[in-house]
Amino acid sequence: MVKFSKELEAQLIPEWKDAFVNYWQLKKHVKKIKLSRKPKHLSNTATNYDFGRSIFDPVRALARKLAGDTAHVETREIIQVKSRVATGDGEEEDEVYETELDQLFLKEHEVKVFFEMLDEELNKVNHFYKSKETEFLERGEILNKQLQILLDLKRLVADRRRKNFGGQTDGGSGLLSRSGSSLGRNSDSSERDSEYCGSPTDSGTDEVVAALEKNGINFVNSAVRGKNKKGKPKMAMRIDIPATTPTKTIAAVTSMLWEDIVNNPKKTAGGGEYINRKKIQCAEKMIRGAFVELYKGLGLLKTYSSLNMVAFTKILKKFDKVTNQQASASYLRVVKRSHFISSDKVVRNMDEVESLFTQHFANSDRKKAMKFLRPQQQKDSHMVTFFVGLFTGTFVTLFSVYAILVHLSGMYTAGTEATYIETVYPIFSMFALVSLHLFMYGCNLLMWKKTRINYNFIFEFLPSTALKYRDAFLICTSLMTAVVGAMVVHLILLAAGFSPHQVDIIPGILLLSCVLLLICPLNIFYRPTRFCFIRVIRNILCSPFYKVLMVDFFMADQLTSQIPLLRHMESAACYFLAGSFKTHRYETCKSGKMYTELAYVISFAPYYWRAMQVSIYLSIDIRCARRWFDESNVDHLANLGKYVSAMVAAGARLTYARQPTQAWMLVVLVTSVVATLYQLYWDFVKDWGLLNAKSKNPWLRDDLLLKKRSIYYASIGLNCVLRVAWVEAVMKYNPGVLESRLIAFLLASLEVIRRGHWNYYRLENEHLNNVGKYRAVKTVPLPFSGMDSDG
Repeated sequence: MVKFSKELEAQLIPEWKDAFVNYWQLKKHVKKIKLSRKPKHLSNTATNYDFGRSIFDPVRALARKLAGDTAHVETREIIQVKSRVATGDGEEEDEVYETELDQLFLKEHEVKVFFEMLDEELNKVNHFYKSKETEFLERGEILNKQLQILLDLKRLVADRRRKNFGGQTDGGSGLLSRSGSSLGRNSDSSERDSEYCGSPTDSGTDEVVAALEKNGINFVNSAVRGKNKKGKPKMAMRIDIPATTPTKTIAAVTSMLWEDIVNNPKKTAGGGEYINRKKIQCAEKMIRGAFVELYKGLGLLKTYSSLNMVAFTKILKKFDKVTNQQASASYLRVVKRSHFISSDKVVRNMDEVESLFTQHFANSDRKKAMKFLRPQQQKDSHMVTFFVGLFTGTFVTLFSVYAILVHLSGMYTAGTEATYIETVYPIFSMFALVSLHLFMYGCNLLMWKKTRINYNFIFEFLPSTALKYRDAFLICTSLMTAVVGAMVVHLILLAAGFSPHQVDIIPGILLLSCVLLLICPLNIFYRPTRFCFIRVIRNILCSPFYKVLMVDFFMADQLTSQIPLLRHMESAACYFLAGSFKTHRYETCKSGKMYTELAYVISFAPYYWRAMQVSIYLSIDIRCARRWFDESNVDHLANLGKYVSAMVAAGARLTYARQPTQAWMLVVLVTSVVATLYQLYWDFVKDWGLLNAKSKNPWLRDDLLLKKRSIYYASIGLNCVLRVAWVEAVMKYNPGVLESRLIAFLLASLEVIRRGHWNYYRLENEHLNNVGKYRAVKTVPLPFSGMDSDG
């Protein structure tokens, strides 16, 4: 049977952990009460002797039970819990509970302290529940208004479309606002993509416009617009859609410029604005997402209430057991009457959200609605674990076979090593680095799960399709098994006397197969994860035009540690696309001027992408364009400087590798030292949140998820050591071809390991930031201007 403390630890909401009843502290105090009573108990029973069993023992037991029932009646009011109304910081009245003890407990200091702690926990839980309940109810009210505006707007557009097309539109379009249409419903191709939101011409449209204005919608600059035939001003509605794609970004900039023009009192706009049906669909999608997050928040609050009730019940039963009194009944009655248990607003609002969502976003299909509102999480499969073990064993076996074949065939002898290594190394080391990174990511997922870091919430992954650590290990082992198997086949064919240009097709086939599997549209081999990866890479490459999320930042940081991988991709592309594998002349690519110049671009690219994310992040949303300048956020500029310094250092090391002069060595030393110190400071202070001199944990931070502080100190030292791996670039020695490749692969692997090590602490710090703000639900922006943002 699982202890309740472990069950509570597993089920509580990580971001709200501090707001839960401190069951563990109360449990420790119950043990203190037990210890404080033990000496007194022993002194009273010192003269009692055990003479064995007696035939009168059952009679005595019955008498004790009856005496206990009588004692229960007499001590039923052994504690009295009183409530009073207190005014909080926001001048809101809050009910505060205080326990008064009977004479029986007044002399026991530990009991008095226990009930003081219990009152404090009850008041804390009650206050947090009220604040969150109020927050979610306000969200619900705002969403109801937004939904009503959306429905009225659909009706307005449908009426305008009916007028423009003489009633020859879709028969049910006029009822679209009330019929619960599905999201993203496509209209007839003959219809225009946008509808003019001019002045109303009938009473029905007048009523809709009046309803929109009543709900707080803004009609932009209606006073200076042109007028219709009846003298009424032409009005335009503004829908705020986040600029998450290139099209939306350009449209947002154009809309901002157009609004500046039409709002200029010296100029008069010649016509009204247009309402784009795609904008309405985007607005509907945003409102749907906000309803999903609201429902999630209400569900979490319901779980919070039930878990705390069970915790209070368990701890009071333990107290009764230790004190041999029946004091829990009185206190539990008060707990059940408290707001976090007695209030039914959360349950009623959940039912209302379910009803609205089913009607308006799921075509009245409750089963479909529940797929959005209550997504099912993946269950752990033992088959995944089995295949991980199978592929691991196969990989070890194949690698052993490969090592034996290499020794027997003499591929690493002085005469053949250069040709073999230069053709095989770029492809297979590229796959090895990818597999190592996947392995480190699997370790990250495992550690995040063990320490209750909500990485799905941070990365905005769907729980139903998110990758788990076993899945990451399966992808890693299966990929490495395929790579080593291809290496064995490649080596066997070479040793059998096949032509090198024929055999060298094998790495190309392996690379092409992996690319095809990555973009395969069939729902096989983790399609949601593959498509999510492609989408994130697209967002990184086009960061000025796509909204940048936490997962995009995170992936861009991973790419800065995979520059050797990108260089290997360059070599492989040149080798196969230029046809070098046919002539078996690997030096063709490396001697070309374009190849040399492209090496600089590849070395700079990851840092450039990351710098673009930092510099443009706040200005992607047009409404925040001025905030970057107004707030003078130095952190973003400093973070941008970190990536610029890394670019300069990378360029200096690349130039020194081609021109090993003392002047360039000095440049490498200066730029690399500056970049390394910059990066170490940012790692420890900004990304990890450490090196706080005033922390209760010396030079760390106040909140630590790992129990041993020594792990953090060791991690700081390890990160420092791995950050200075560039020192190898300025060391004067001339290894052979094999040794140089092995050293390069070792250094690249160490950087991947450092990045995996960095990942854990980066997300731990992000998680603790969410915990500090009790942020367990996403804030979804709402589309219609004039309304408050969601949350």
